Amino acid sequence: MDVALINGAPVAYRHRPGLGRTLVFSNSLGSDQSIWDKVIAALPRGYGIVTYDLRGHGQSGGTADSIEGLADDISQLIDQLGLKNVLFCGVSIGGMIGQVLAARRSDVVRGAVLSNTAVQIGTAERWTTRISTVEHQGVAAIAAEIVGNWFGPEYATQTDRMALHQTMVARTTNAGYAAACSAIQDADLQGMAQAIKVPVLCVGGTHDQSVQAEAVARLSASIPDAELHIMDGIGHLPCLEAPAQLAALITAFDPRDKDTATAGLETRRAVLGGAHVDQAADKTTTLDQAFQTLITTGAWGQVWASPAISARERSMLTLALLAATGNFDEIPMHIRATKRTGAIESDITEAFQHVAIYAGVPRANHALKLAKQTLAEISGDD
Repeated sequence: MDVALINGAPVAYRHRPGLGRTLVFSNSLGSDQSIWDKVIAALPRGYGIVTYDLRGHGQSGGTADSIEGLADDISQLIDQLGLKNVLFCGVSIGGMIGQVLAARRSDVVRGAVLSNTAVQIGTAERWTTRISTVEHQGVAAIAAEIVGNWFGPEYATQTDRMALHQTMVARTTNAGYAAACSAIQDADLQGMAQAIKVPVLCVGGTHDQSVQAEAVARLSASIPDAELHIMDGIGHLPCLEAPAQLAALITAFDPRDKDTATAGLETRRAVLGGAHVDQAADKTTTLDQAFQTLITTGAWGQVWASPAISARERSMLTLALLAATGNFDEIPMHIRATKRTGAIESDITEAFQHVAIYAGVPRANHALKLAKQTLAEISGDD
């Protein structure tokens, strides 16, 4: 767990780098970032992942002032992490944050999954009562009631899990919970929803007692480019109740394949470095323009950009195949790329061990020689 100081508040987050698309997950009222763990485990491994705790939730400090302010928090964290290709996934209040972020930051947010959320949630009277209860009795006093409203009837019978969820809710600070309630109470995001220009998947549940499926459908109808999926028998938090099903919806929706040229260029730069790609572009002529397009869209936009395996694994595969086929000229370039893909020296060793056994000792030996030379150059550059 890392902590970033965002707008004067400590925000706890986790970041797993990847290539191409990064999925950024935003939690619900009264929960923390762990609600996404099983969804992440069910996703293809190549995605970059960011989870974080809202202000006053989990391990984050501070209190919310508005949905727009909470959206600015994650916007700043995205910028601090240098993310340029984000699919934002938010549930409940996290989905409200996603509406603002998708409307305002289409420069980095390429799509959004808005789960169990709406342009307005609840009534002013409901939130006034909830805030008063928390201020006088504390979040722990209503944790069982909160969790009881989260799930469909089948999941709600799992008493051990329900108890764990109640403990999570009770850890939310009273001030943090009340402030988030106030932010939801004051929010009317109809204009934000209509301003969203990126592809959106809206997800609801037939047993959601907090945001009814009809409200999710109205949100979907407000967004110019939106798909709607209502999960049968599921309540307010499908990320906990049906994580594998939600992960499959996210993967199927991900708009990464709608522009393979853009995805390919971004992935190529992420792996090889901007200077290398810019140099190749400067040298492109009419003779090899079609070839460069083929490489960018095919190799980088489809193969390397696929989240099916991690960037580290793909780096090892590439090095092994280059050595096994005798294409030694590109080995130094891909050795340098390991500094960006997460492959370490022992990974390089293992890749070339396999080459020695299955493709021949001389090829592995020469590949190791090139690797040692390149790693020495990198060390000298540092």
